[in-house]
Amino acid sequence: MTNEFRNGFALVIAVVGFGILIITSLSNHTPIDESSFEVVDKYKECDIVRYAPNQAATYKYFMYCEKNK
Repeated sequence: MTNEFRNGFALVIAVVGFGILIITSLSNHTPIDESSFEVVDKYKECDIVRYAPNQAATYKYFMYCEKNK
């Protein structure tokens, strides 16, 4: 009886864990607002892009270089 209880408990935990994993992976998808990105400069073949998440006063900068120009 102890083995049956342990196996059943493990099965329930596995099924619930898998369900939680599926739900969280589907619910974390947030679309990216393209208006948050702005090309502000160039460096050689690359664009310097300013990113303002949620239109906040905090800016993040990165370089975007296309591989096949």
